[in-house]
Amino acid sequence: MDFLTLLQVLDSTIRLATPLLLACLAGLFSERAGIFDIGLEGKMLAAAFFSAAIAAVTGSVWLGLLAGIAASLALSAIHGLASITFRGNQLISGVAINFLASGLTVLVAQDWFGQGGRTPSLIGAGRWPDITLPFAETLRPVPILGPIYAELISGHSILVYTALLMVPVTWWVLFRTRFGLRLRAVGEAPEAVDTAGVSVIGLRFAAVAICGLLCGLAGSYLATGLQAGFVREMTAGRGYIALAALIFAKWRPWHALGACTLFGLLQAVALRYQNIDLGGITIPVQVMDALPYILTVVILAGFVGKAIPPRAGGEPYVKER
Repeated sequence: MDFLTLLQVLDSTIRLATPLLLACLAGLFSERAGIFDIGLEGKMLAAAFFSAAIAAVTGSVWLGLLAGIAASLALSAIHGLASITFRGNQLISGVAINFLASGLTVLVAQDWFGQGGRTPSLIGAGRWPDITLPFAETLRPVPILGPIYAELISGHSILVYTALLMVPVTWWVLFRTRFGLRLRAVGEAPEAVDTAGVSVIGLRFAAVAICGLLCGLAGSYLATGLQAGFVREMTAGRGYIALAALIFAKWRPWHALGACTLFGLLQAVALRYQNIDLGGITIPVQVMDALPYILTVVILAGFVGKAIPPRAGGEPYVKER
C-alpha cells in the first residue's frame, strides 16, 4: 500500500467513523445515567430520513439537520416515557423504536416521494460542503506533512469536526462538571442522588435528550454528508456497532474515539478491497461487506476483557416513600 492509498483509506476511516462516534457518545450519555438504549439505530434512521427529506424539499441542509434532530428527540422522548416515567423494560422499548423507525421511514418516504422508500438525490445546498482548513493548499507540496494536513485533516464537513470536538466536550462534561458527576451518580446509585435532593427523573431525561441530539447529528450526517440522500435501512447496523464500540470503550469518551476509529477502519478497508484474488481464489464481495461485523464480534469476544456497565443500568428507579 503506497502513501497516497494509505491517506485515502484513513480519510474514508474518518468519514465512516463519524456517525459511529456520534452514536457511541449518545449511548454513553444515556447509559452513564442508567438508561440502556438499543434504539440508537432507530433514532439515526429517523434522523437520516427527515434530514434528507427536508433538505430535498427546502434545499437547505441546515433545515434538514434541525428536522433530523427533532425526529431523533421525538423518539428519545418516547423511550424516556416508556423506560423512565412508566418504568418499562428499556431493551424492549429500544427494540420497538428500531422497528418503528424502520417501517415509518419507508412508509413516509414512499408517500412523499414515490421512489420506493428513498428520497431524491441531494445536490448543492442540500448537502454538507467540505471545509478547507487554512493553509491546506499552501502546505500541500510539503513532503509527508503537507498531504496529511491537506488530504486527511482538511476537507471534511462541519459534522465531522463536530464529532471529533464532542469527544473532549463529553469528557469535560462527564468528569469535570457538577452535572456530569450527578449524571454518573444516577447510573451508579440513584437512591443517593435522590437523597441529596436532586431529581433522578430529570437527570435521566436530560441524558436521554442529549442522546437524541447526538443521534440526530449522526443520522443527518449519514444522509446529507456521507451520502447524498436517504435509502431504506441506510444505517446498516451502525447503531449496533456503536453499542459494541461503547462496550469496547468501557463507557469512556476517549476510548470510544479509538474504538469507533477502529471499526471505521475495518469498514474503509472492506469497502476499498472488493473481490480480492488470492492465488486464483476470489473472495466474494459479500465476505468483505460482512468483515467489519465479524471482526466486531471477534474483538468484543476476545479483546475487551471484563466490561462493567453502570450498576443501576437498565433498572427503573422507584422513589422510596
